[in-house]
Amino acid sequence: MKKKNYKLDKEEQEILDSVEKGEWVSTDNFQEQKEYFQQVARNTLKKNQRVNLRLTKFDLDGIRARAVREGIPYQTLMASIIHKYVTGQLVEKRD
Repeated sequence: MKKKNYKLDKEEQEILDSVEKGEWVSTDNFQEQKEYFQQVARNTLKKNQRVNLRLTKFDLDGIRARAVREGIPYQTLMASIIHKYVTGQLVEKRD
């Protein structure tokens, strides 16, 4: 079988090297863990709380304009920004 040449970033290459060294092992209760993590993912993505928020017209117009450029609803963009902030994924842009 012909091996495909994929361009991997550093993290992907480290994972591939680890797998090829046999450092990964299957779990005994795979199906149970799979179902658990699927439920965790579903719960994480579930939007089950409402919030009312007052913004300046300038900020709301800016969010709406950015959402149009991203091709997503502005409420989805706002939820994404808040989620990234809470999880530490939103980083300040440095010039």
